[in-house]
Amino acid sequence: MKVVIIGAAGGTGQALSLLLKTQLPPGSDLSLYDIMPVTKGIAVDLSHIPSAVTVKGYFGDSLPIVLKEADIVLITAGVARKPGMDRSDLFNINAGIIYDLVKQVGRNCPKACLGIITNPVNTLVPIAANVLKKLGVYDPRKLFGITTLDVIRASFFVGSLKNEDSSKITVPVIGGHSGITILPLLSQVNGISFSDQEVEQLTSRIQNAGNDVVEAKAGDGAATLSMGYAALKFTMSLVDGLQGKPNKVEYAFVAGNTAYAPYFSQPVLLGREGVKEYLDVGPLSTFEQQAVEKLSSVLKQEIVLGEQFFKERTSTS
Repeated sequence: MKVVIIGAAGGTGQALSLLLKTQLPPGSDLSLYDIMPVTKGIAVDLSHIPSAVTVKGYFGDSLPIVLKEADIVLITAGVARKPGMDRSDLFNINAGIIYDLVKQVGRNCPKACLGIITNPVNTLVPIAANVLKKLGVYDPRKLFGITTLDVIRASFFVGSLKNEDSSKITVPVIGGHSGITILPLLSQVNGISFSDQEVEQLTSRIQNAGNDVVEAKAGDGAATLSMGYAALKFTMSLVDGLQGKPNKVEYAFVAGNTAYAPYFSQPVLLGREGVKEYLDVGPLSTFEQQAVEKLSSVLKQEIVLGEQFFKERTSTS
């Protein structure tokens, strides 16, 4: 596998780079890119870790070379949240960054699977899709908004509340990746039941977990270590799928098959072409059904915002 991380010098990029250096299949190529020269030093640092994964660092105008023959491209580049900001506040800056980077991906490795980690995912994934459509290389099976962080947070919170091993708990999380668009399906957690009060409190905690990290870091960034781990989890499942290993299911923000919104975080079975099958979200409780109806209108607005940005940016470029 050749995996490219764009934004590798940032907090999430460095955490993800470290984890992938130790987890990618032997013989893989891990290419790190950022605009800052320190990226080369990060690659040298990581190369001293004994594993059969080759790491190289690039910066500046070398991105077209880096992307050639990539199997997976992960974009973490952009501005992180600060106290008082939500993901939508990042839009104006990060939308332009994603627009430009995805053009490079579409031109230099059009068949690669592309994972968007940069926030706000709900608006940036539609921008990426439209950029790839304009280039004539869009394949919805290969474009993902990585929302795995919501799943691992939900699993941890449930385990903590119920005094269970959170590593053995999977909480489906559907919708999007901001505020009320994040919907944990607690009714589908195997072997664990919740009171109505627990459902409301857990749902709110999962939806606002990112704010907790931003506030706790006191202006020095957002979730980077947990996001790095979440991105690793998704990427390794994608690697397994691309290599034909069966039954690799993850939740991701995709142009799927739900009636709720054009892009939606849902379970996907990963395979040799990216998404092998879009899976149904399953039965919803009354609480969840009401919540998904509310989040759908918000999510649609955020998607439209991304599509409008693409149209405006295209008309002026």
